Amino acid sequence: MSRQMKLGAFLMATGHHVAAWRHPDVPADAGLDFAHYKRLAQIAEAAKFDALFVADSVAAPTEDIASRMARSDHFEPLTLLSALSAVTEHIGLIATATTSYNEPYHVARKFASLDHLSGGRAGWNLVTSDNAAEALNFGRDAHIGHAERYSRAREFHQVVTGLWDSWEDDAFHRDKASGAYYHPHKLHVLDHVGEHFRVKGPLNVARSPQGQPVIVQAGSSEAGRELAAQTAEVVFTAQTSLAAAQAFYADIKGRLAKFGRSTDSLKIMPGVFVVVAATEAEAQEKCETFQQLVEPEVGVALLGRMLGNFDLSKYPLDGPLPELPLTDSGQQSRQKLLTELAGRENLTLAQLGRRIAGGRGHHSLVGTPAQIADCLQEWFEQGAADGFNVLVPHLPGGLEDFANGVVPELQRRGLFRTEYEGRTLRQNLGLARPGNRFA
Repeated sequence: MSRQMKLGAFLMATGHHVAAWRHPDVPADAGLDFAHYKRLAQIAEAAKFDALFVADSVAAPTEDIASRMARSDHFEPLTLLSALSAVTEHIGLIATATTSYNEPYHVARKFASLDHLSGGRAGWNLVTSDNAAEALNFGRDAHIGHAERYSRAREFHQVVTGLWDSWEDDAFHRDKASGAYYHPHKLHVLDHVGEHFRVKGPLNVARSPQGQPVIVQAGSSEAGRELAAQTAEVVFTAQTSLAAAQAFYADIKGRLAKFGRSTDSLKIMPGVFVVVAATEAEAQEKCETFQQLVEPEVGVALLGRMLGNFDLSKYPLDGPLPELPLTDSGQQSRQKLLTELAGRENLTLAQLGRRIAGGRGHHSLVGTPAQIADCLQEWFEQGAADGFNVLVPHLPGGLEDFANGVVPELQRRGLFRTEYEGRTLRQNLGLARPGNRFA
């Protein structure tokens, strides 16, 4: 089979556009409506998407402007994906869990359980948390600094993957006649003692169907790239141009050899914000409908959050993006991307906030199914991507547009599957099942 792209459906309650909840076709209470998510999962699975992806934050925004944004109430991702595992059969289920405000044992146990519940479809998006407000919910006065977050994340990953190998694949034989429930010599106690964590183990969940859930990572700073090359099997990234995406792709793939990894062991999937319609004019009109719903203050509040937890409300809307210090609490790579965008296009604060209202810095595509497919094909074939994490402005409509328009076009070109290759997320992504380190 020729190389084919991978697709993830990045779900965000009402959609990725910050004003989507105000659109008449969008259920405003979607964040806590399981029937809504069930429909989304089944749309994506029917279109043969590789995975659903659900982001997370462990803090609710409390600023006054937050009352005008649909970002305050939503399901805890692992709970949601566990429920969706019962109403789907093939699609992968990827959830975010921060290494900054969790404990490794909890994360290892929950994702191993999800992998069992789903028959081998779980993925963990390992993030270091870029939301400074989360610290206040976990006994801290301030957010963990950037360098420490990545040091902690690296050790967190070591502990979680070590716990996932607590049991060999055939450790539990449950022999009623002999009374032996498991083979003692196939149990391995981690007994980890490190800088950030002390975890004895073992995990009280048998080794999962995939051996280990798929590891996903989304950092694009220098520390994030190094962590991804060392630990990740899928990388989500925001890139605004083909050249930038090619450079990122080459950089990450080029780091794998020093960790003893092949280039095929990691899939790079840039985010793409997609608005699609039968004609280009209709797509542009659809996009503008959402843009007209963006209040300038809302766009700027979103911008401040994406730049690294800065309050931009004191700056004039028609003025330029102010010079900001390098964020220590947020995403340094996203701050660099947005700052460069503002300078390159000479955007005011309000214009930049409106510009990122949909894709939040991800590459944006507005057009017909063929035009969207042309761009995805170019990135895929020109060394910029192994696939894409798809962001749509509104749900469920935007996902239906992509599934009914773009996916068939990619299938006609032989670029995307017409049937799932296997039963597990690893099989469908073309990733090897890891052996047990202790066996």
